[in-house]
Amino acid sequence: MRYSIRAPRRGPALLATAVTLATVAACSNGSPSGPSGPSVPSSTGASASATTTSAPPPSPTPTPTPTKNYPLSTAPRTIPSVRSHEAARGPGWKPAPTGGVVLAAHSEGLADEGRLIAGELGIPYRGAAAAGPGDVELALGGTGAPESYTLTVRDGRVRIAGPDEAGVFYGTRTLKQSVKADGAMPEGTVADRPAKPQRGLNVDIARKPFTAAWLEDRIREMGDLKLNQLGLHFSDDQGFRIESESHPEVVSAAHLTKAEVRRILALAASRHVTVVPEIDSPGHLGAVIAAHPDLQLVSASGRTPRGAVDISDPDAARIVDDLLREYSRLFPGAYWHLGADEYVALMSKNPEASYPRLAAAARAKYGPSGRVQDLATGWLNDRAAVVRPTGKTLKAWNDGFFTGGVVNAAPDIEVEYWTGKEIGARQPVSYLSAGRKLVNLNDEYLYYVLGQPNDFTYPTGRRIYEQWTPLVVRGTTPVPARYDSQILGARFAVWGDLPRAQTQAQVAAGIRLPLAALAQKLWDPARPTLTWDQFKALAAKVR
Repeated sequence: MRYSIRAPRRGPALLATAVTLATVAACSNGSPSGPSGPSVPSSTGASASATTTSAPPPSPTPTPTPTKNYPLSTAPRTIPSVRSHEAARGPGWKPAPTGGVVLAAHSEGLADEGRLIAGELGIPYRGAAAAGPGDVELALGGTGAPESYTLTVRDGRVRIAGPDEAGVFYGTRTLKQSVKADGAMPEGTVADRPAKPQRGLNVDIARKPFTAAWLEDRIREMGDLKLNQLGLHFSDDQGFRIESESHPEVVSAAHLTKAEVRRILALAASRHVTVVPEIDSPGHLGAVIAAHPDLQLVSASGRTPRGAVDISDPDAARIVDDLLREYSRLFPGAYWHLGADEYVALMSKNPEASYPRLAAAARAKYGPSGRVQDLATGWLNDRAAVVRPTGKTLKAWNDGFFTGGVVNAAPDIEVEYWTGKEIGARQPVSYLSAGRKLVNLNDEYLYYVLGQPNDFTYPTGRRIYEQWTPLVVRGTTPVPARYDSQILGARFAVWGDLPRAQTQAQVAAGIRLPLAALAQKLWDPARPTLTWDQFKALAAKVR
């Protein structure tokens, strides 16, 4: 029915017109009037309207659907903890079947990292694609520090970006741990990076032959903890544990094949872990001497100290150099460990009197002032010269460096400081003040010695977590903070002195919390916010 609008008149007719207009407005605003629109007023109804004294109330305005008011997010719970988290309001991110892992433009190198985190979260990997709702996007780019990353949770998706593949990988570890700990990654932005560039585990596989599968499990564990170095001490008095083609006669019955080593190296590369091999010399060569007894060092009294080769014998250098060349090709990583610790000739009170043959060789090579320590330092430098053309960074134990002689250790050899208990061992500051770079393997905190000989006790991780920092290089006293930049990091070391004291499974369980504590203090050396008990509980959730 059409409604006519007349010119306004005074009196009741004007009120009737107002009611009519209100009715039209109500209809256009969607007021309830039955399924077929407004009813048609009869003449009786119009007459009644004319007597109405006020217009009906306007229709109520529709109420908008309320949105959830999220509290500010808190930092994700991870080991190691993140260095910085910018809180935001929002639901965070949870893995869902509708989401997946994608790669940003020019980030194809992150395919391995993408497939790994997708499998761990139970969501599909879609490769190079635009990120959509619920997705995790991995991206290479930026100018941050090596191994740094930024992780942003916003609009129901995650973006992890970093200047290198290692940093993005560590971002995926943060995401994985947060989901395992609390079921989600909180809203906001994480900006994260390690405090130290070298962070890892050292394993003596010479005295206790660990299997390839055991080492691979440790590599997976290390990757999740953002540890990036695995030291392999594979030659000692008790065994030589990797297949050799140049000198198969020195290899022990229980050993890793080169195929197994390559498999270990491939897994390590996928977890951004560098394997640091070590052939310790001129001490700790008992397995080599067993096959070549003519290389044995003999004292003036006829004593034959175990594991010490005669460094005046060119054949000893030849065999060790053959092995160095062979294994430096097998291991592609950036580091090589030369050993150099505990050479028995230098642990005697008077090396020249106890080992006159070495003393004579030192004088012949370095002049009348030459001593046995110079011959040993020359041995170290000569072995370094064999490996140096590969471009690897060279390392040696601190008690293989001597002062006061006519020969000094090459300046590019990093000090791996483990003890101050050996004869001739110097305080860490002695190395640092000379400009040496140093890696911390403090035997007070970071040594897991099977069988607990010589007053060693199995560390639980608590002392590392509560007391140790990278500045605590020897004993319990830190070096001055001005040397912090020269301390490149640390490794936790497993030594097989009494190899049957623990099974492989017991060792794995025993080092789990110490490794987690070390990871925390190398990523951020500041006092942790969690108590030790809280840290242990978190470690159980994110493992």
